Amino acid sequence: MPIHNFDIVHDRRGTYCTQWDYIQDRFGKPGILPFSISDTDFTTPEPIVRKVTDVASRGLYGYTRWNHHDFKGAVADWFLRRYSASIVEDWVLYSPSVMYSVSLLVRLLTKTNQGVLSLNPMYDSFPGAITGNRRHMVTSTLVWDGSKFVMNFDELEKLAPDCGMFLLCSPHNPTGRIWTREELTRVISLCSRHDLWLVTDEIHADINLCGRPHISGLDYVGTWSKIITVSSASKTFNTPALGGSYLIIPDTNVREAFINHTRHVDFLNSATVLGMHATITGYRECDYYVDQLCEYICGNMRYLKEWLQDNYPQIRFEIPDGTYLAWMDVSRLGYSTASLQNALVNVGEVGIMRGDTYGSAGEGYLRMCIGCPRSKLEEGLIRMGRGIEWLRGESSVQG
Repeated sequence: MPIHNFDIVHDRRGTYCTQWDYIQDRFGKPGILPFSISDTDFTTPEPIVRKVTDVASRGLYGYTRWNHHDFKGAVADWFLRRYSASIVEDWVLYSPSVMYSVSLLVRLLTKTNQGVLSLNPMYDSFPGAITGNRRHMVTSTLVWDGSKFVMNFDELEKLAPDCGMFLLCSPHNPTGRIWTREELTRVISLCSRHDLWLVTDEIHADINLCGRPHISGLDYVGTWSKIITVSSASKTFNTPALGGSYLIIPDTNVREAFINHTRHVDFLNSATVLGMHATITGYRECDYYVDQLCEYICGNMRYLKEWLQDNYPQIRFEIPDGTYLAWMDVSRLGYSTASLQNALVNVGEVGIMRGDTYGSAGEGYLRMCIGCPRSKLEEGLIRMGRGIEWLRGESSVQG
């Protein structure tokens, strides 16, 4: 079995990299150490690199079809092998991006001014896909139960009647929750009672840190037919620059409506050839990489937790079920979000996302993307500490 070295540091600067070259766009200062956008600093697994290199070296980049067994079968087999979810190959459709799929599904499945239900905090692209399509964003705030974030089903029950869709991030960004079967069963029951479409964004599904298996929403198609899953191999194999994603639609009429819109309204008829091959190769040949990636990320999470306990025990952090996103409660530090961000960026020179980026319930939190070599994480925490210590010094002077 190949061994991937996740400790190697690769210089991504000068490659038009969003996380590194354009960090100033997000934080207002160039050159700081980024832990922001949710891609990784790891190289893509070698089988994908070989395939992409081989395809690119042919010099033929014409229009490309995705509607074939090689692509759809790879997705179906991956869902069965990794999540024990049995899906029909013909349910699989290509899409240019996960958020394109979400946006189009909002338009196809809900009415103007109807509510779309989601959770707070939430992935920060969700609000635009909802309100930008002239729908109302309806959110239920996650509740901290002492060890994890949980859904408030009483609140969801009250909000659901005004909605036509439940948009569920599963695993959840930014908290990292992998929803249990009991929780998902209650979600399905809620959707069934109120006739809601359930759209699950499962792009983080492969990053499992605690042995809790990801349960796909598609596992419940036999119970509730109005379920659609959107996803991509890009988060797992670090291939977003290659383009492409997919969605899985069991309902024939919705599947045909989606295809018709992409072909005859948005004119997105062709797949990106490199993205398509990356997905096929990743899902056929790179299980080993995913297993090793999860083990490495889990090590990063443990390192972060130990560092916080040793240096800033007032920062609450629990290792998430999944994702490479660390969701830290910094409220007990006693500083405003603006003050803390100023110190981190301008003193520590580190870019960590402020929690309220992900909704009002994120106030008092930081989201740190730690899909990176351990040495980068170590340096990032040193810089984080530098910013906090500066704030402490300022507070003592003012006091």
